[in-house]
Amino acid sequence: MGDMNSEETTVVHLMRHGEVHNPEGVLYGRRPGYHLSELGRRMADRVAEHLAGRDVTHVVASPLERAQETATPIAKAHGLDLATDERLIEAANVFEGKTFGVGDGALKKPGNWKYLTNPFRPSWGEPYLEQVVRMMAALGAARDAARGHEAVAVSHQLPIWVVRSFAERRRLWHDPRKRQCTLASLTSFTFRGDKIISVGYTEPALDLVPVHLRAGAKPAPGKSKAAGA
Repeated sequence: MGDMNSEETTVVHLMRHGEVHNPEGVLYGRRPGYHLSELGRRMADRVAEHLAGRDVTHVVASPLERAQETATPIAKAHGLDLATDERLIEAANVFEGKTFGVGDGALKKPGNWKYLTNPFRPSWGEPYLEQVVRMMAALGAARDAARGHEAVAVSHQLPIWVVRSFAERRRLWHDPRKRQCTLASLTSFTFRGDKIISVGYTEPALDLVPVHLRAGAKPAPGKSKAAGA
């Protein structure tokens, strides 16, 4: 007799957190103390409304405040306790705590240039493959917690984009300006049993996202796209 779970369909929605209050434009990375802005809270509420009719049985988030705050209204809407998974955390980056832009901020200092030698790894932060390994493990844990139903896992732009690229068999190195992972977006992995059979992408709060922060948009003058990771 075959495994009863082998054909069971499960969906895991990897959600990027909402907008963060960050008036200085700092690359906050894994630093604590960065919370959702009022607009970010509206984004989280919008996605909670969007998912209210879905069969969500598990909600989990990165330990960072912005992810926890994004996931909270979704968990509440389904009467669920919010779980935390360290593997959903933002990618590590040597430029955390600095402003980041060409001609200003961290890139103005020659001492930082050594970190920019290898865009394929990347040399300035957590290797892409390490991000894939932990994010695939987090996806698998969320899938197992919601077998036959749906899960929501709130994470951050780069880890979401890298694991999606891996699942869709694209190269992991990329132009950050071309990531399709807008604030409060859902990158949805459909599993049959343990196998990913499709990946979808939706933006339930797109009308709330400032134009310069939408997927594929050019950063506004003087703003760092990285600061909204």
